[in-house]
Parts: sequence; structure tokens; C-alpha cells
Amino acid sequence: QVQLVESGGGLVQPGGSLRLSCAASGIFFRFYDMGWYRQAPGKQRELVATITSGGRTNYADSVKGRFTISRDNAKNTVYLQMNSLKPEDTAVYYCNAKSPGNNDFWGQGTQVTVSS
Repeated sequence: QVQLVESGGGLVQPGGSLRLSCAASGIFFRFYDMGWYRQAPGKQRELVATITSGGRTNYADSVKGRFTISRDNAKNTVYLQMNSLKPEDTAVYYCNAKSPGNNDFWGQGTQVTVSS
């Protein structure tokens, strides 16, 4: 059974930092492309960042230079380091795992709120 468990969300002031983690189980993690997506109230889910099984990264323009995605294959975990957070980063952040056969798996989400 595939499980993706996110953690690290919370309330932070503008300009602050958070690090999200997503621990995966039930998959051959090293062969999966991993990603972070987010969904703000009243908006569609959008891509934040992805990292391939080979370590290639991709970012939404809105987070380039502020967010960093990384993975630790030994720990079956993907991270999202978020710096210089803005109120518009407020959303539920979801972890995604994409199999070599393009099957998608999702975590339950973790809330990030950026507010003073």
C-alpha cells in the first residue's frame, strides 16, 4: 500500500522559512519522480516543484529562487525548503509520487499559512 505522509507545515510570518517533508512507503522510491503541489482556497491545485528520479529539478516561476526541492533516497523522503515566504504562498501543500508507468499517488496535504 502506497503512503505519502507530509509534515512540516504551519503558521509563519512573511519572510520566514519552513521545510516540508514527505515520507514515502510502499513504493520503490528511487525510481519515482517526486513533486510538491499546492492548492489555495478557491483555486486549482498547481505545481510547485518536481524532482526526477535522476535528480533533475523544475520549479514554478512563482517560487524560483525561494524554494528548493531535494530528495534522500536512503530515507525515502522528499523535502521542500521554503524561504522568503509570502502571504500568497498560503495553501495546502501536497506531495506527489509518479511511477515510471505514470501512475500518480498523493499525500493527504499539509497546511502552510503565511501571515503576520
